Amino acid sequence: MRKVAVGMVQMQCGAEPGPNVAKALELTRAAARQGAQIVCLPELFRSRYFCQTEDTRHFELAEPIPGPTSEAFVKLAAELDVTVIASLFERRAPGLYHNTAAIIDGARGMSGIYRKMHIPDDPRFYEKYYFTPGDLGFKVFPVAGTTIGTLICWDQWYPEAARLTALRGAEILFYPTAIGWHPEEKAEFGPRQRDAWETAQRAHAIANGCYVIAVNRVGFEPDPASKTGGGIEFWGSSFMVGPDGVVLFRAPEAAETVHVAELDLDVIARQRHGWPFLRDRRIDAYADITRRFVES
Repeated sequence: MRKVAVGMVQMQCGAEPGPNVAKALELTRAAARQGAQIVCLPELFRSRYFCQTEDTRHFELAEPIPGPTSEAFVKLAAELDVTVIASLFERRAPGLYHNTAAIIDGARGMSGIYRKMHIPDDPRFYEKYYFTPGDLGFKVFPVAGTTIGTLICWDQWYPEAARLTALRGAEILFYPTAIGWHPEEKAEFGPRQRDAWETAQRAHAIANGCYVIAVNRVGFEPDPASKTGGGIEFWGSSFMVGPDGVVLFRAPEAAETVHVAELDLDVIARQRHGWPFLRDRRIDAYADITRRFVES
Protein backbone atom coordinates (compact mmCIF):
# COMPACT_ATOMS: atom_id res chain seq x y z
CA MET A 1 0.00 0.00 0.00
CA ARG A 2 1.18 3.52 -0.85
CA LYS A 3 0.29 6.11 1.73
CA VAL A 4 1.28 9.71 2.39
CA ALA A 5 0.53 11.92 5.39
CA VAL A 6 -0.68 15.37 4.33
CA GLY A 7 -0.98 18.41 6.59
CA MET A 8 -2.95 21.61 6.13
CA VAL A 9 -2.32 24.86 7.99
CA GLN A 10 -5.35 27.16 8.25
CA MET A 11 -4.11 30.38 9.82
CA GLN A 12 -5.02 33.98 10.52
CA CYS A 13 -2.66 36.58 9.10
CA GLY A 14 -1.73 39.83 10.83
CA ALA A 15 -0.50 43.16 9.57
CA GLU A 16 3.26 42.50 9.90
CA PRO A 17 5.13 39.96 7.76
CA GLY A 18 7.62 38.93 10.45
CA PRO A 19 5.10 37.48 12.92
CA ASN A 20 3.15 35.83 10.08
CA VAL A 21 6.24 34.02 8.82
CA ALA A 22 7.18 33.00 12.36
CA LYS A 23 3.68 31.63 12.93
CA ALA A 24 3.70 29.78 9.61
CA LEU A 25 7.04 28.18 10.47
CA GLU A 26 5.77 27.09 13.89
CA LEU A 27 2.49 25.70 12.52
CA THR A 28 4.42 23.81 9.85
CA ARG A 29 6.56 22.37 12.62
CA ALA A 30 3.37 21.40 14.49
CA ALA A 31 2.07 19.57 11.41
CA ALA A 32 5.38 17.73 11.08
CA ARG A 33 5.13 16.67 14.74
CA GLN A 34 1.79 15.09 13.85
CA GLY A 35 3.51 13.07 11.15
CA ALA A 36 2.90 15.21 8.06
CA GLN A 37 5.13 14.48 5.07
CA ILE A 38 3.64 17.30 2.97
CA VAL A 39 2.41 20.58 4.51
CA CYS A 40 0.40 23.22 2.64
CA LEU A 41 0.06 26.82 3.83
CA PRO A 42 -2.63 29.33 2.75
CA GLU A 43 -2.26 31.74 -0.13
CA LEU A 44 0.01 34.76 0.53
CA PHE A 45 0.28 33.94 4.26
CA ARG A 46 3.17 36.37 4.77
CA SER A 47 0.82 39.38 4.99
CA ARG A 48 -2.78 40.36 5.16
CA TYR A 49 -4.56 40.02 1.83
CA PHE A 50 -3.30 43.28 0.34
CA CYS A 51 -5.21 42.93 -2.95
CA GLN A 52 -8.30 44.54 -1.38
CA THR A 53 -6.89 47.83 -2.68
CA GLU A 54 -4.63 49.04 -5.50
CA ASP A 55 -1.69 50.61 -3.70
CA THR A 56 1.86 50.78 -5.03
CA ARG A 57 3.23 50.54 -1.48
CA HIS A 58 2.16 46.89 -1.38
CA PHE A 59 4.77 45.97 -3.97
CA GLU A 60 7.27 46.36 -1.12
CA LEU A 61 5.89 43.08 0.27
CA ALA A 62 7.24 41.12 -2.71
CA GLU A 63 10.38 38.97 -2.49
CA PRO A 64 12.50 37.10 -4.99
CA ILE A 65 12.49 33.30 -5.00
CA PRO A 66 14.87 32.23 -3.61
CA GLY A 67 14.56 34.95 -1.00
CA PRO A 68 14.29 35.39 2.78
CA THR A 69 10.96 33.63 3.29
CA SER A 70 11.53 30.76 0.89
CA GLU A 71 14.98 30.20 2.36
CA ALA A 72 13.55 30.07 5.89
CA PHE A 73 11.27 27.27 4.75
CA VAL A 74 14.08 25.53 2.88
CA LYS A 75 15.97 25.40 6.18
CA LEU A 76 12.93 24.15 8.11
CA ALA A 77 11.99 21.58 5.47
CA ALA A 78 15.53 20.19 5.52
CA GLU A 79 15.51 19.99 9.31
CA LEU A 80 12.16 18.19 9.41
CA ASP A 81 12.52 16.34 6.06
CA VAL A 82 9.03 17.51 5.11
CA THR A 83 7.71 18.94 1.84
CA VAL A 84 6.29 22.47 2.19
CA ILE A 85 3.99 24.32 -0.21
CA ALA A 86 4.49 28.04 0.43
CA SER A 87 2.48 30.65 -1.48
CA LEU A 88 4.53 33.85 -1.92
CA PHE A 89 4.36 37.27 -3.58
CA GLU A 90 7.23 36.81 -6.03
CA ARG A 91 9.30 39.75 -7.27
CA ARG A 92 10.70 38.42 -10.52
CA ALA A 93 12.01 41.76 -11.88
CA PRO A 94 11.15 45.43 -11.45
CA GLY A 95 7.53 45.77 -12.54
CA LEU A 96 7.08 41.98 -12.91
CA TYR A 97 5.42 40.14 -10.05
CA HIS A 98 3.68 36.78 -9.63
CA ASN A 99 1.53 34.95 -7.12
CA THR A 100 3.76 31.91 -6.76
CA ALA A 101 3.80 28.62 -4.88
CA ALA A 102 7.24 27.37 -3.91
CA ILE A 103 7.46 23.60 -3.51
CA ILE A 104 10.25 22.78 -1.07
CA ASP A 105 11.10 19.08 -0.96
CA GLY A 106 12.55 18.39 2.46
CA ALA A 107 16.28 17.78 2.57
CA ARG A 108 16.39 17.98 -1.23
CA GLY A 109 15.58 21.69 -1.21
CA MET A 110 13.56 23.64 -3.76
CA SER A 111 11.71 21.29 -6.10
CA GLY A 112 10.27 24.11 -8.21
CA ILE A 113 7.64 26.81 -8.41
CA TYR A 114 4.16 27.23 -9.83
CA ARG A 115 2.93 30.67 -10.87
CA LYS A 116 -0.81 31.31 -10.54
CA MET A 117 -2.37 31.13 -14.00
CA HIS A 118 -5.83 32.62 -13.45
CA ILE A 119 -5.80 36.13 -11.97
CA PRO A 120 -9.08 37.64 -10.67
CA ASP A 121 -10.20 41.24 -10.75
CA ASP A 122 -13.23 41.66 -8.50
CA PRO A 123 -14.18 44.11 -5.77
CA ARG A 124 -11.62 43.64 -2.93
CA PHE A 125 -9.79 41.04 -5.03
CA TYR A 126 -7.81 43.34 -7.33
CA GLU A 127 -5.11 40.84 -8.19
CA LYS A 128 -4.60 41.92 -11.79
CA TYR A 129 -3.03 45.12 -10.46
CA TYR A 130 -0.31 43.11 -8.71
CA PHE A 131 0.21 39.82 -10.50
CA THR A 132 1.31 38.84 -13.99
CA PRO A 133 -0.40 35.59 -15.08
CA GLY A 134 1.80 32.54 -14.72
CA ASP A 135 3.96 31.53 -17.66
CA LEU A 136 5.15 28.10 -16.51
CA GLY A 137 1.96 26.23 -17.35
CA PHE A 138 0.44 23.56 -15.14
CA LYS A 139 3.10 21.62 -13.30
CA VAL A 140 3.57 18.54 -11.15
CA PHE A 141 6.22 17.70 -8.58
CA PRO A 142 7.38 14.24 -7.42
CA VAL A 143 7.64 14.46 -3.63
CA ALA A 144 7.18 12.15 -0.63
CA GLY A 145 6.54 9.08 -2.77
CA THR A 146 3.70 10.68 -4.74
CA THR A 147 3.18 13.29 -7.45
CA ILE A 148 1.45 16.53 -6.52
CA GLY A 149 0.10 19.49 -8.44
CA THR A 150 -0.19 22.94 -6.94
CA LEU A 151 -2.78 25.42 -8.19
CA ILE A 152 -3.70 28.66 -6.40
CA CYS A 153 -7.08 30.04 -5.28
CA TRP A 154 -8.83 31.46 -8.40
CA ASP A 155 -7.42 28.52 -10.35
CA GLN A 156 -9.82 26.35 -8.36
CA TRP A 157 -12.83 27.43 -10.45
CA TYR A 158 -11.35 26.13 -13.71
CA PRO A 159 -11.81 22.44 -14.59
CA GLU A 160 -9.20 22.83 -17.32
CA ALA A 161 -6.51 23.60 -14.74
CA ALA A 162 -7.35 20.59 -12.61
CA ARG A 163 -7.60 18.30 -15.64
CA LEU A 164 -4.30 19.34 -17.20
CA THR A 165 -2.52 18.98 -13.88
CA ALA A 166 -4.03 15.55 -13.32
CA LEU A 167 -3.11 14.48 -16.85
CA ARG A 168 0.50 15.24 -15.98
CA GLY A 169 0.28 12.66 -13.22
CA ALA A 170 -0.85 14.57 -10.13
CA GLU A 171 -2.36 12.29 -7.51
CA ILE A 172 -3.07 15.18 -5.13
CA LEU A 173 -4.13 18.70 -6.12
CA PHE A 174 -3.29 21.39 -3.58
CA TYR A 175 -5.03 24.78 -3.62
CA PRO A 176 -3.50 27.43 -1.31
CA THR A 177 -6.37 29.88 -0.97
CA ALA A 178 -7.51 33.28 0.31
CA ILE A 179 -11.28 33.46 -0.09
CA GLY A 180 -14.06 34.85 2.03
CA TRP A 181 -17.20 36.91 2.35
CA HIS A 182 -17.86 40.59 1.98
CA PRO A 183 -19.49 41.00 5.41
CA GLU A 184 -22.34 43.09 4.02
CA GLU A 185 -23.25 40.27 1.61
CA LYS A 186 -22.80 37.31 3.94
CA ALA A 187 -26.38 37.00 5.16
CA GLU A 188 -27.81 36.91 1.63
CA PHE A 189 -25.14 35.09 -0.34
CA GLY A 190 -22.75 33.53 2.17
CA PRO A 191 -23.86 29.88 2.30
CA ARG A 192 -24.25 29.50 -1.46
CA GLN A 193 -20.87 31.16 -2.14
CA ARG A 194 -19.00 28.80 0.15
CA ASP A 195 -20.98 25.79 -1.08
CA ALA A 196 -20.12 26.64 -4.69
CA TRP A 197 -16.43 26.94 -3.77
CA GLU A 198 -16.37 23.52 -2.15
CA THR A 199 -18.58 21.87 -4.77
CA ALA A 200 -16.36 23.01 -7.64
CA GLN A 201 -13.31 21.43 -6.04
CA ARG A 202 -15.09 18.24 -5.07
CA ALA A 203 -16.01 17.96 -8.74
CA HIS A 204 -12.32 18.23 -9.68
CA ALA A 205 -11.58 15.28 -7.39
CA ILE A 206 -14.37 13.19 -8.92
CA ALA A 207 -13.68 14.06 -12.56
CA ASN A 208 -9.96 13.35 -12.23
CA GLY A 209 -10.01 10.56 -9.66
CA CYS A 210 -7.52 12.30 -7.37
CA TYR A 211 -7.31 13.88 -3.93
CA VAL A 212 -7.97 17.62 -3.52
CA ILE A 213 -6.67 19.69 -0.60
CA ALA A 214 -7.90 23.31 -0.26
CA VAL A 215 -6.15 25.42 2.41
CA ASN A 216 -7.71 28.78 3.27
CA ARG A 217 -6.85 31.56 5.68
CA VAL A 218 -9.25 32.62 8.43
CA GLY A 219 -10.36 35.80 10.19
CA PHE A 220 -11.56 39.30 9.28
CA GLU A 221 -9.14 41.61 7.47
CA PRO A 222 -10.19 45.25 7.04
CA ASP A 223 -10.05 47.10 3.74
CA PRO A 224 -7.42 49.77 4.45
CA ALA A 225 -8.90 52.14 1.85
CA SER A 226 -12.50 51.93 3.06
CA LYS A 227 -14.07 54.60 5.23
CA THR A 228 -17.28 52.59 5.67
CA GLY A 229 -15.91 49.29 6.99
CA GLY A 230 -15.54 46.95 4.06
CA GLY A 231 -13.01 44.20 4.39
CA ILE A 232 -13.15 40.45 3.89
CA GLU A 233 -14.18 37.78 6.38
CA PHE A 234 -12.10 34.80 5.30
CA TRP A 235 -14.25 31.75 5.80
CA GLY A 236 -11.66 29.14 6.71
CA SER A 237 -13.40 25.80 5.99
CA SER A 238 -10.22 24.26 4.56
CA PHE A 239 -10.94 20.72 3.45
CA MET A 240 -9.60 17.44 2.12
CA VAL A 241 -11.52 15.45 -0.52
CA GLY A 242 -11.05 11.87 -1.67
CA PRO A 243 -11.07 10.73 -5.31
CA ASP A 244 -14.78 9.92 -4.98
CA GLY A 245 -15.60 13.49 -3.91
CA VAL A 246 -16.26 12.61 -0.27
CA VAL A 247 -15.08 15.29 2.18
CA LEU A 248 -12.56 13.59 4.46
CA PHE A 249 -12.05 16.62 6.71
CA ARG A 250 -13.40 20.15 6.93
CA ALA A 251 -11.86 22.78 9.21
CA PRO A 252 -14.03 25.28 11.12
CA GLU A 253 -14.81 28.62 9.51
CA ALA A 254 -13.44 30.79 12.32
CA ALA A 255 -10.49 29.04 13.97
CA GLU A 256 -6.87 28.40 13.15
CA THR A 257 -6.38 24.70 12.45
CA VAL A 258 -3.53 22.28 11.84
CA HIS A 259 -4.77 18.96 10.53
CA VAL A 260 -2.86 15.92 9.30
CA ALA A 261 -4.38 12.91 7.53
CA GLU A 262 -2.93 9.80 5.95
CA LEU A 263 -4.08 9.37 2.36
CA ASP A 264 -4.21 5.95 0.71
CA LEU A 265 -2.84 6.49 -2.80
CA ASP A 266 -3.95 3.04 -3.98
CA VAL A 267 -7.54 4.32 -3.79
CA ILE A 268 -6.84 6.43 -6.88
CA ALA A 269 -6.43 3.45 -9.20
CA ARG A 270 -9.46 1.67 -7.76
CA GLN A 271 -11.57 4.80 -8.19
CA ARG A 272 -10.45 5.29 -11.79
CA HIS A 273 -11.19 1.65 -12.58
CA GLY A 274 -14.76 2.07 -11.38
CA TRP A 275 -15.32 5.56 -12.80
CA PRO A 276 -13.07 5.55 -15.90
CA PHE A 277 -13.48 9.19 -16.85
CA LEU A 278 -9.91 9.50 -18.13
CA ARG A 279 -10.36 6.40 -20.32
CA ASP A 280 -13.57 7.66 -21.92
CA ARG A 281 -12.45 11.18 -22.76
CA ARG A 282 -13.13 12.10 -26.41
CA ILE A 283 -9.87 13.87 -27.07
CA ASP A 284 -10.71 13.95 -30.78
CA ALA A 285 -13.71 16.20 -30.06
CA TYR A 286 -12.25 18.87 -27.78
CA ALA A 287 -10.50 21.23 -30.21
CA ASP A 288 -12.91 24.07 -29.40
CA ILE A 289 -11.76 24.14 -25.78
CA THR A 290 -8.89 26.38 -26.85
CA ARG A 291 -11.31 29.04 -28.15
CA ARG A 292 -12.61 31.87 -25.96
CA PHE A 293 -16.21 31.22 -27.02
CA VAL A 294 -17.81 29.03 -29.68
CA GLU A 295 -20.35 30.85 -31.82
CA SER A 296 -23.42 28.80 -32.69
